Parts: sequence; structure tokens; C-alpha cells
Amino acid sequence: MKRVLIFSTAYLPLVGGAEIAVKEITDRVKNFSFDLVAPKIKGGLKKFERIGNIDVYRVGFGLGKIDKLLFPILGFSKASALKKKNNYSAIWSIMASYGGFAALFFKMRNKKIPFLLTLQEGDDEKDILNKIGFFYPLWRKIFEYADYTQVISNYLKDFAKRHGVRSEISVIPNGVDLDLFNREIGEEERMKLRSHLGISKNDFTIVTVSRLVKKNGVEDTIRAISVLKKKEPETSFKLLIIGKGDLEGHLKMITEKLGLKDKIKFVGFVDYKDLPKYLKVSDLFIRPSLSEGLGNAFLEAMAAGVPVIGTNVGGIPDFLINKETGLFCKVKDYGDIADKIMMVIEDQFLKNRLVQNGKSMAFKNYSWNKIASQMFVVFLKLANN
Repeated sequence: MKRVLIFSTAYLPLVGGAEIAVKEITDRVKNFSFDLVAPKIKGGLKKFERIGNIDVYRVGFGLGKIDKLLFPILGFSKASALKKKNNYSAIWSIMASYGGFAALFFKMRNKKIPFLLTLQEGDDEKDILNKIGFFYPLWRKIFEYADYTQVISNYLKDFAKRHGVRSEISVIPNGVDLDLFNREIGEEERMKLRSHLGISKNDFTIVTVSRLVKKNGVEDTIRAISVLKKKEPETSFKLLIIGKGDLEGHLKMITEKLGLKDKIKFVGFVDYKDLPKYLKVSDLFIRPSLSEGLGNAFLEAMAAGVPVIGTNVGGIPDFLINKETGLFCKVKDYGDIADKIMMVIEDQFLKNRLVQNGKSMAFKNYSWNKIASQMFVVFLKLANN
């Protein structure tokens, strides 16, 4: 059985889009086994455990950012020790971050092992470059040393080319757990959850699912609700904000300042397996992103049968066709966001079309089985080089 060595800046139980993608893909890829090296980041996590089809090795002290900063050296050292015991067919770096540096150092020492770089970056390019600063020449080598590059959107394909990728590039997006997000919930359970969330029977319910950080435009959504309230539509409405993040305190302050406490519910963290229930009790998903690598939360909402509103940035145009699979709103324009919400509230025919087309696209293009099959071809190509 061929073996792949993965470098990742974080891994389960720390959950993000990239971590879910690695788990879903490796669980489905046959004839390959996987070792994964990651920083410990959080106290209490095991130095070694098997998760699905991956042997997970954690290095560091459980000290968050410090572990990440040390990972290029500690990760390289651990990988070098593993190589003495295992014969690797490929190196796989999950994003060009701290894990990418560890993978680069390992590749520079083991030039004959093919290096696969996956890009899932969702932050604004300027913000990424500002964080990298004078390390840019070294960071760029992660791209230059890649023997094959997989990106989750066409936007990231262009991003890869701008920063030095010379290899073949494949656009293979993240997928959606269609069984999970398409699962129906009973009317009794639905009404019980709506009651728990303070949603009345006739409330048009808007939901956003995201980290509470600048790039996800949550404040713009809140301000759009303020505009909506002033318009006093005949339909009453509520906004559910699902997620945690650095801006939580600021966003709650804005909500109170605008007099929207009766309209907005900060739900906080929701376990991934429970997320479909919150989508199923909602009438509309919105995320007016400032930047986006792809936008898995949109795809999950589409698979759950919820119409979506997003901005024309990053990887979102790969799946959002205006007035067909969703609606585009303008970036940082909460008046326009409110207008788009009103379009869905007032036009049931439009809403039904967005639901039907969005769900169809999610099922056609974003099943994890399809994504894993495409990644298997990439692994096989590298292993046979």
C-alpha cells in the first residue's frame, strides 16, 4: 500500500474546512495510507492517535500560536524521523502556511519524493501578504517546489500562478456531506428548535454561518437587518448568527446600538453534525464575504435546500450564478444586501428556483465521493512518477 505524508497546520478535533476535507478524502481513497504531522496547538490532545485512515502525529506543547511558529522546525524533524520507518510515495501540504514551511523543508531534503500542494486559503490576498512580510521569498518557495498543485477554486488557481507555481494545477473543490445536509427533520423537531431560538411561526428566518471575523462580512449583515427593519416589510424576520470569533463582542455591541436585539440571535458554536438542523429551520442563508477561497458554508446551505446570497469574490462565482443558484450582493453595501433579502422574501418563485438549482448543483458537483475520486487520480499520478 502506498503511503502519503501530510503536513497540516491543524487537524481534528480542531475543525475547519481544510481539516474536514482531509478527513473526507482520506476516508474514501483506497490503496493509500496516510501519516499526518500537525502542531498540537491545544492542551490535552494526544501526541499520536489514529483518526479514520490517518495516523496523526502532533508536535509542540499545546500552546496555540507558539506551536504554529515552531512547527516548520518541529514538523520537519518529526517527518524526518517517520521517513526512517516509512517509504513515502508523496508529500501533501495542506495550504501554504506553517505546515507548508515544514513540507518545504522536508521536500528540500528529500527532492525525489513528489510534493503535492493544496490551496484552501480564504483570507484576502493583501492580508496574507502582510502577515508573511519579509518571509515572502521563503513562502514563495512552497509554490515553486510543488510538483503538483490542487486548488479548491479558480480564484486560487490564479493566486497560485501569481506566487510562483510552475507545476500542473487541478481545480478540485471541497465537497459536502450530502447525506448529512440533505437529511430531513420532522415538523415537531423543527418547531421545537425554532421555539428554542425565539423564532415565531411566521418569522422569515435568515441565517449566517461563519467565524466572526472581518472577512465574512457579519457586521454588514447586521447593518442590512437595520435597513430592513426601517423598511418595515409585511413579513416579520429574524437573523441567526452561528459561529464564534474575535469580533463577537463588537458585533453584539453594534446589534444593541442599532436596537436589533429582538431581531438577531447570536447562537454561538454549533456542532457540525447539528448544523443541518439550523439550516432546515431557516429560509435564507447569507454571507456577504470580503474574500473567500471557495465558501463551503454556501454549498452546505444549498444542499440543505436553503437559498443563498453572497458576494462576487474569490471562489464564490464557481458555484453561484446570479438569480439561478443564488443572488449576488455588493461588497460592504448593506443597502444592497437588504434589497437582495427583500427579493427573496417577496418573490416565492425566485426563492423556489434558487433552492432547486442550488441543490441540484451541490449534488452534481460537490459530493465527497466525486472529490475523493479526483484526488485519488492525483495521488496515483504522483506515486507513479
